[in-house]
Amino acid sequence: MSTDEMQAVGGWFDSSQDGQWGARGGPDELLVSEEARALIRCASNRAPTGIRNRALIASMYRSGLRPGEALALAVGDMDLDAGSMLVPARKGGRRRQVGVDAATRDLIARWLTRRTQRDINPEAAVFCTLAGESLKAAYVRELLPRLARKAGIEKRVHPLALRYANAAELAEEGLPPALIDRHLGLAMPGSARRYMRQYEEADVVAAVAGRAWRI
Repeated sequence: MSTDEMQAVGGWFDSSQDGQWGARGGPDELLVSEEARALIRCASNRAPTGIRNRALIASMYRSGLRPGEALALAVGDMDLDAGSMLVPARKGGRRRQVGVDAATRDLIARWLTRRTQRDINPEAAVFCTLAGESLKAAYVRELLPRLARKAGIEKRVHPLALRYANAAELAEEGLPPALIDRHLGLAMPGSARRYMRQYEEADVVAAVAGRAWRI
């Protein structure tokens, strides 16, 4: 995670302890589970854009995606039967596979079905406009505060807040710090990596895909 991301997470990410996610007390702005779910519920469950936005928000929240990663996903990156998606590489990085839990898979599948019904170009990004054009990051930055106001959430809600909430929940559920790091695509310093158990990608995907939740 970048320095800016570490600072934004605040007490949940303790960079002085080998980059471990800790329970030092999360910042007031950290979204709790009910707030993240409320954002999803406040998106329309009938309009095509609402169905898309529900799937988009759930992907960032439950699979810990950065907004840019979510918006860059291609249909071919999805393997809903296996409960996983292939996240596009960031600059200087490599692609990683992340788990997708059952409820999130259902939301994504519903949007993919609606895309097909509307004859949206299958080559378009997963989370695209109804015309098949790429969604802009600015749209997501405007969408989340609007849904937060509708949900009565007074905290500052920004796209990365969903990723931070995902990390905090994984830590609260007792998942090992090294597994969370691998899930989030965080590069640990070599000295720290020597003293932490390494997890295979398949194990990380299975741990995240097996989590249960309800909107």
